[in-house]
Formats: sequence, C-alpha cells, structure tokens
Amino acid sequence: MSSVANRFLDLVAPGVQALQPYLPGKPVAELEREYGISNAIKLASNENPFGPGPLALAAAREVLQDLSRYPEGSAWLLAGKLAGKHQLARDCVTLGNGSNDVLDIIARVFLTPAHEAVFSQYAFAVYPIAVQALGAKARIAPAHDGSRGPAYGHDLDAMNDLVGPDTRLVFIANPNNPTGTWLESAALETFISNLPAHVMVVVDEAYFEYVDKPSYPDTSTWLECYPNLIVTRTFSKAYGLAGLRVGYALSHPDVASLLNRVRQPFNVNMVAQAAAVAALDDVEHLQRSIARNREGMEQLVSGFRKLGLAYIESAGNFVAVNVERGLECYEALLQQGIIVRPVANYGMPEYLRVTVGRADENARLLAALERVLA
Repeated sequence: MSSVANRFLDLVAPGVQALQPYLPGKPVAELEREYGISNAIKLASNENPFGPGPLALAAAREVLQDLSRYPEGSAWLLAGKLAGKHQLARDCVTLGNGSNDVLDIIARVFLTPAHEAVFSQYAFAVYPIAVQALGAKARIAPAHDGSRGPAYGHDLDAMNDLVGPDTRLVFIANPNNPTGTWLESAALETFISNLPAHVMVVVDEAYFEYVDKPSYPDTSTWLECYPNLIVTRTFSKAYGLAGLRVGYALSHPDVASLLNRVRQPFNVNMVAQAAAVAALDDVEHLQRSIARNREGMEQLVSGFRKLGLAYIESAGNFVAVNVERGLECYEALLQQGIIVRPVANYGMPEYLRVTVGRADENARLLAALERVLA
C-alpha cells in the first residue's frame, strides 16, 4: 500500500511536495480534551476577545432563513460599502474568504515558476506558502537587527536589493505578524515609488484599525498614485468576524479585474456578507474594541516589564515576548489552560506571540507566566 501511495508524490506539483502547511493556533476544545482540563483560554490567534458587535450579530441572524440560496456572487452591497468607506470606485474592490484568500488570489494572478516574490524575514507565514505552492521562488530579505532600524522589522533597503527582473510581487505586512513592527509613511512610500513597473507590491494591513502611530500610513489613499499597489484588509481582527472569513483587496480597477477573474464564485458566504456590511456601520463597537485593546496591551507589557521579560513593541493586537525557551514555556502554559502561539517556525524560538485578551485573561496569562518562569 505504501509503495502505491508513494507514487502519487511523482504527480504532485514541485512546489507542493515540500510545502509545510499553515498551522493555526490550538483550539480550546482540543486543549481541554487532550489535557483533561476546563476553562481554558486562547490568546494565540489574534482574535478580537470581545467578539462581533450587536449590529453584525443581528444581520447574521436575519439571513439564516435564506441559507438554501447561494450568496450574492459579486457581494454587491459589501463591495459598494467598502468602496464608499475608502472613497474608491466599486471596481477597485476584490472580496475574499478572509484576507488569506485574497493573498492567494494575488499570488495566482502574478506568479509562475519563472517568477520571484520578495518578502521579509519573520513575515506572515502565508506569503511563503502562497509563493511555494505555485513553484515561484521566494527571496527573503533579512530583517533589521536593531542597529539601523527596529529589531525584527522590515528592512526596506534589504528588500529593494532583492528586486530583480523576475520579481513580480513584493509582500509587506504593516504592521507585521508575528512581530508587531510597523513601517512609517515616508519610508514605505519611497520604497513603493522606487519599484520598477513590472513589480506589484502588496501591503497587508490586517491590523490597520488597531494602529495608533502618528506616522503610520493608510496606503489605500495611495492607489491613485501607484497603480502597481494592492492593499489588503480583513474583518477578522478588530471587527471580530474571524469565524465568518471576510477579507478584501483594494487596487487599480485593471488589477482588480484580473483578481476577480481568478476569485472563486461565491467565495464570501451570505452570512459573512451581511455581518460585514453591518459591522462597517457599528462604529461604536469598533472604537470600543480598539480602546480595550490599547488598555490590554499596556496591561500585558507592564506585566512583562515587571517579570523582567523583553518584548517587541507592537502596533497590533498581539505582542511577541522573549521567554528564552519558547516551546518549553508554551507547553507549560498549556498545562495551565492557556494557549499562546510559539513562533519557532518563524525563526524566533525564544519568543511567544500573545494576543491581547480581556483584562481577566491578560491577568491570568501574566500570573501563569510568573509561575512557569519561577
């Protein structure tokens, strides 16, 4: 049986053979089942601990009676709402089943085995997966070491040095996951303006709503100046709709037309569409989530400082903290019913990535860390 099964490997596309799949954070139910515990908490997947807002929940419930119908294939209402929010034409919008879906669509449109994509060391794990699955070459720029820029942050000069005639895509996460580092407006715009015309640049702004930095840019306002720019956003974080999977890209209409040719029909379900439309109107819930995240971030980093732990300053809803032996500490926290995210697969074995939770969850994590480290 094994010899027959092994022959299938000969049929697999070269990029897929060695592909390591994306590993999501451990679910609470799985931890409780494995360890025989209850009341576990999850601070691993950068979710909004306060959930979706009341308007989104009401809209989702309202459409449940129509589940026998296909969703609106063009997501007409949602696309129009997003276009209005960003003051763009509707034909600048591409919807996705989460922003991961949009990133994959972009890669499929622009990459082949003859092409290259550039991204930074410690960047979001989906970039190398999307590139390798297509057989394209990933060129990874070393991140800042702290001497010229923020440690672990994107080094735009190093990324620019890797752009060549075969480069078709550059991925930039701003803020970056898992480090939380961010790029300032002037440096990022200079980088984009200097890219050759044959290179598309994707600015992944999944954590945009959480950022409270005066020099942080809204790159969706740059699209008129840079037709090779694609901006991606998501409803999974600050809007609290991770379980419904809604993301989108903003781009020049000609680029969006290409992306929408590849986009699968009905890739955003009707419940997700309805909830996302309503979420855009629920400004009060969004602002409350952002404010609570700011408070929770201060609670966590203050606790880290008291424990003598170094951390990477973050502009998102998570923070990477140096516990020296990340996997060992991760396992010890699991035994106390707390799920965080080890990031050894990103080349950061000393760190754990911790999502900002509710005040009680943050306090529980800090108390557990103190016990583990003692």
